[in-house]
Amino acid sequence: MAIILTFGNFKGGTGKTTNSTMIGYELSKRDKRVLLLDLDPQGNATNLYLKTKSAIDNEVVIFDTTLMAAIKNKDLSSAIINIKDNLDVLASATDFSLFPRYMEFLSNYEDRVQYMNHLIQPLKDKYDYIIVDIPPTISLITDSALYMSDYCIIVLQTHERSLQGAEAFINYIQNDVIDKFHAPNLDVLGVLPVLLKNGAPVDISTLENAKEEFGEKNIFQTTIRNMERLKRYDITGITEEDMHDKRVSQVYINVTDELLKRIEEQ
Repeated sequence: MAIILTFGNFKGGTGKTTNSTMIGYELSKRDKRVLLLDLDPQGNATNLYLKTKSAIDNEVVIFDTTLMAAIKNKDLSSAIINIKDNLDVLASATDFSLFPRYMEFLSNYEDRVQYMNHLIQPLKDKYDYIIVDIPPTISLITDSALYMSDYCIIVLQTHERSLQGAEAFINYIQNDVIDKFHAPNLDVLGVLPVLLKNGAPVDISTLENAKEEFGEKNIFQTTIRNMERLKRYDITGITEEDMHDKRVSQVYINVTDELLKRIEEQ
């Protein structure tokens, strides 16, 4: 059965999509069967992976069935797109913003929160990991993702607003998703730091404050540093061509090693 991982923070632009897609890509290179579930209506993770597929296959990728259409059909598999060996994406688009309204056919909010979990069950035996990318908002989308997850990784960009967003996100997980909605398996796997600017005093100070707030053992030892190549992947898709790609790859080898070790130790 797949382990479901969600990357979150209530502050936007912290690197949730970058890290969910890069870790998913790295896991697939290790012969792990990976599905990325894109629950952000902006579809940034979908777009990055489709550009990756285009770079690999040298053709433009067009998909007919969106995640929202698959939900209405009660068959998530109909929206799955294969990106490369061991890597698939459940493709999101702007119509997924209608998901909370669509779910109003269920009068009880807790039933709405649990609905996505029911839909994902048939896919869990087909993958080793299902990685979920979510928008930075309190919504039914976020609640649904966290409810069905085994672990959440908090992505912390090293500035004060991101730290506040991380604190709020962790409190929300405990007070609402676990205590109120009774998520069956959810636990916080750790806080993954993303440096806004390498070596800047504000970044160092924020990271120290995070260690004090969350406990040093709960902070990933691997820190994602500011790398221009990661920004380029939004345009080109993930590439493996030169020393810059290898540098990025090594960082995510280290992060993925630590992520898997943390899961084993749970």
